[in-house]
Amino acid sequence: MNHTPDTKRLFYFQQVVLSGSLRAAAEVLDVDASSISRAIAQLETEVGMTLLARKGRGVVPTEEGLILANYAQQQAKLTRELYQRINEHRQAQRGQIALGLGEGMLDLFFYPVITQFMAQNPSIKIQLVVAGSQSLIEGLLEDRLDMALLYQATQDVRLRRHHLWTSSPIQTVVHKDHPLTAIHRPLTLADLLPHKGASLQEHFGLREFISQAEQDERVQLNFDFVTSSYRALWQYAYAGLGYILSGTSFVHTYQLPDLVLLPMANQIFNSCGIGTVTRQGKYLSPAAVALLEHLKKQVPAYATLPRAADSIK
Repeated sequence: MNHTPDTKRLFYFQQVVLSGSLRAAAEVLDVDASSISRAIAQLETEVGMTLLARKGRGVVPTEEGLILANYAQQQAKLTRELYQRINEHRQAQRGQIALGLGEGMLDLFFYPVITQFMAQNPSIKIQLVVAGSQSLIEGLLEDRLDMALLYQATQDVRLRRHHLWTSSPIQTVVHKDHPLTAIHRPLTLADLLPHKGASLQEHFGLREFISQAEQDERVQLNFDFVTSSYRALWQYAYAGLGYILSGTSFVHTYQLPDLVLLPMANQIFNSCGIGTVTRQGKYLSPAAVALLEHLKKQVPAYATLPRAADSIK
């Protein structure tokens, strides 16, 4: 025999071994005993061995039949497991998701939004990549990521935007003793020029908003400190070293007292968005679709607070 035995014949043979006779197997399977007899004969021809021996009114497997019966049992088990895994994937009970988050998105949404999904779906594996917006977009286009949660959802036609939420505005954040707190109106970028400031690196979504505002106001800010960490950015302001421009949702994440939030005049800073993004045309597994739906429901609760504040107590 140089090929796999016919599945149906194996199934009939396995039931005969379990039932002890062709007639009993036929009753269990609700088929004619002659159909089972022909199937067994064809199987014996196929494997080139006698598989059953008569014993009393029934049959028992020969030594070769026992080997084939064991094989049939293993194949039946593998088949059951295959369909079980397929059903689990269909129902999003299993699977693997490659998820991309910006460092700021990590602080805002990993706990409790992502961790809640992980707790509710313990058999779904998540590979988390934390990087800047441009790096995450490259990961989506190269299929290294299934989806990403981005600050300022991209307009790249190669990408599909599933959900977009209006997030809290970008404001100037300073220590309460900073001179900028004496300006009692929304700030322009020109107001920031005389002071030291810090920003994220250029490949972050936040920096894209700042660059758009710089072009709009024809002002070029000169940052004394540039980082890839939102946490370091806010601690810079908390230390009284200068101003930062940041989405104000991080107020409740970092909980640094004595910081003041100052609104910006440019509408670019007041039209920020957070979006879930995938590559156009990419097949999304049921597990990935389940995560998208979870994000759709949970992200808005954490994306829009607060819109304005005088100080952080």
